[in-house]
Amino acid sequence: MYLGVGSRIIHREYGEGIVAGAKDDCYRISFFGKGIVEVHQSYPYEVLENVQDQQDLVRKDDLEERLEAILRKWSDVNEVIAIGDKWRGGNMLLQPKDLALKPKEVPIETFFHKIVMLRDRLRVLEQKINANGKLADDEKVDMQQYITRIYGSLTTFNVLFRYSQDQFVGEKS
Repeated sequence: MYLGVGSRIIHREYGEGIVAGAKDDCYRISFFGKGIVEVHQSYPYEVLENVQDQQDLVRKDDLEERLEAILRKWSDVNEVIAIGDKWRGGNMLLQPKDLALKPKEVPIETFFHKIVMLRDRLRVLEQKINANGKLADDEKVDMQQYITRIYGSLTTFNVLFRYSQDQFVGEKS
């Protein structure tokens, strides 16, 4: 007899327990006050309640994929974008013309993160424009052209990206 997760048993040595999982030919059983113990499936124990595995349970990997898809769709955060290795740990120095003024030093990774957030928010803006039912098509095209020009202005920062497919692309001639 196969015991599903949640089944209750009584073990001669450990007492009452609940099946927490199964692997190979053993059950992982949580015994009250004794923790989780692996018990061979052929070991004699008394079954108090046998819970059959639910066929409609979602695997952890499936759940993570679905959650990731939902977050991508409904948030302004997309995938993790890598900074080029040569920039890791580096600093950006903003030096005023007047050397009597104090320069501003910013970690490049902080600046890069802000650039990536800007790009992600522009993408969300594009999606909202395209999905907007009140805008006429020519208005949508006009707004898209502005966004494309913004991307073009940001191509200066492409040098920071590790992978070229993550870079900004402006208007193509």
